[in-house]
Amino acid sequence: MPKPLMETYSPPDLVFERGEGVFLHERGGEEYLDFISGIAVNSLGHNHPKLVSALKDQADRLWHTSNMFRVPGQIELAEKYCRDSFADRVFFTNSGTEAIEAAIKTARHWHFANGRPDRYRIITFTGAFHGRSYGAINAGGNPKYLEGFGPRMEGFDQVEFGDHQAMRDAVTEETAAILVEPVQGEGGVRALPDVCLRGLRELCDEHGLLLIYDEVQCGAGRTGKMWAHEWAGSARPDIMAVAKGVGGGFPMGACLTTDEAGAHMVVGTHGSTFGGNPLAMAVGNAVYDVMSAPGFLDGVTDIANYLGQQLSGLADRHSDKVEEVRGRGLLLGLKLRDGYVNKTLAKLARDHHLLIGAAGDNVARMAPPLIIEQAHVRQAVETLDAALGELAAE
Repeated sequence: MPKPLMETYSPPDLVFERGEGVFLHERGGEEYLDFISGIAVNSLGHNHPKLVSALKDQADRLWHTSNMFRVPGQIELAEKYCRDSFADRVFFTNSGTEAIEAAIKTARHWHFANGRPDRYRIITFTGAFHGRSYGAINAGGNPKYLEGFGPRMEGFDQVEFGDHQAMRDAVTEETAAILVEPVQGEGGVRALPDVCLRGLRELCDEHGLLLIYDEVQCGAGRTGKMWAHEWAGSARPDIMAVAKGVGGGFPMGACLTTDEAGAHMVVGTHGSTFGGNPLAMAVGNAVYDVMSAPGFLDGVTDIANYLGQQLSGLADRHSDKVEEVRGRGLLLGLKLRDGYVNKTLAKLARDHHLLIGAAGDNVARMAPPLIIEQAHVRQAVETLDAALGELAAE
């Protein structure tokens, strides 16, 4: 029997038919606590009434025009992003990897337009994940994702995560920008210290480089600030790629820039057929309105602190299997000791009706909806306690 889908995924034998808040319901009626949120995507949980209402209302009126014509929702959402962030300009995309591609092009084109076409190289870090397009996998530099797709793309210089001297040594006259995730997701849920983000800002200013943040996974309120880099104060970027949680489950992303960095992205330099479509903009505006409401992000910080404390206690109880708790806000992970496998822990948790993920560096990753409550945290930690008790060395 031929299989119609490319076998690029290996999902478990589960089919979810509906979701409500922080729970997913499988076809057979079983309920699962969702602590991965479609990999940090369902930021406001499942079936959020304001998001559903926004989408249905827009679906009844207009789905698509392309960017040949103005989409009022784009202007509305871009004004909100710019009002509350470092940004002055926004380009809307369909995904995180498209936002990264836009960011790379924006940085290189800025130097070109300023008379330095030789400045095109971009410094990135080990453990990075910037998406699955050809440019993005070369920026990320993971050999596993590059294998079999031809020669490496020229123009990316990768340095060891946390090696400050290597970072400085990598800067040359051809360097255009530094690209970094304030909190690595796929690379093992590793948060870059605030002092390091400020140091990168200073290094970019010193050498005339553009600083690009990839907040596709760690942005949109996930750390308790609207954007993760805001915890570092003065470490504002020139360019930032966002996606995942900004659409609350609907595919959308964006590339945000300062007025200076985005000044040369003019007609003909970039485009997208579906980016910023009316449906995405309706949902994106609704998501942002919920997240930017007074008190919402304070609530995220409070529940994130509670989850972190509970996970730390869990790690202490299973110190023979758990090396440390990593991450920031509601992007957290359990780094397992050698001999214990994160994917096995995720399966055991799923057997107990808790959904978590597996990231690099043998980390079990959690990115629950931002609307979780203490009762959900207690349920998740109790389930992880049982799963860790069953986890055996491999």
